[in-house]
Amino acid sequence: MRPASVGFQCPSCVAEGAKATRSGRTAYGGRLSGNPALTSFVLIGINLAIFLLILATGWRRSVWVDRLALLPKGGLFHLPNGALVHILGVADGAWWQLFTSMFTQVELWHVGFNMLALYVLGPQLELALGRARFLTLYLLAGLGGSVLVYWLSPIHTPTVGASGALFGLMGALLMLAIKVRADYSQLLVWIGINFAITVVGRGFISWEGHLGGFLGGMLLAAMLAWAPRRRRTMWQSVGLGSFTFVLLVLIALRTAILN
Repeated sequence: MRPASVGFQCPSCVAEGAKATRSGRTAYGGRLSGNPALTSFVLIGINLAIFLLILATGWRRSVWVDRLALLPKGGLFHLPNGALVHILGVADGAWWQLFTSMFTQVELWHVGFNMLALYVLGPQLELALGRARFLTLYLLAGLGGSVLVYWLSPIHTPTVGASGALFGLMGALLMLAIKVRADYSQLLVWIGINFAITVVGRGFISWEGHLGGFLGGMLLAAMLAWAPRRRRTMWQSVGLGSFTFVLLVLIALRTAILN
């Protein structure tokens, strides 16, 4: 899941979403964040910590890359020194790779672009949605990208990167712009550029992760933004829970097929 320049600001989306009710909640039911950049900073910190761990333990040859990257199906692989090693994949029981791959980058430019994108997009959405809803959307959109990678990518090819979740943030921002009837023409241009880069670089960019994250982000944001005002939290919880259940079913089905 490789990055591109995804920075975009939608003042109308943020302003509308951050409108506080008397209970101190956003227009979408989330609790107002005292520091809307905090969650993004924590996520950036986790990504950087894993990147430094990889650098300190061999960089591209680090054993942590094999442990954390999303590998649909494991097997015997040749190391640079010619030795054979057995690496586990998701279908072999390494289910954590569906999540850890979202926080793993190997190249400096990769982690740099991804974290810059998170720094730009994350605080906007946390301000509009509230901390808990923003974090849930980020993680589930990223998982949606991982699930599409699990289904469609070559089974012995590892995938890393936060770009699936970041494309999810772009999709979410688009849905909020539609909700508040903002001018999202420039956002569509940014999205188009990023997908064009994905297509051109599909030989080394995970289009599956980008597409899965983007579609997941759109769907999740729609559930949050268009939930009926009456008992909004309940409807949002049902929607997010249903989304998670579908992903778990898809993971189980793919695992059964690969085994």
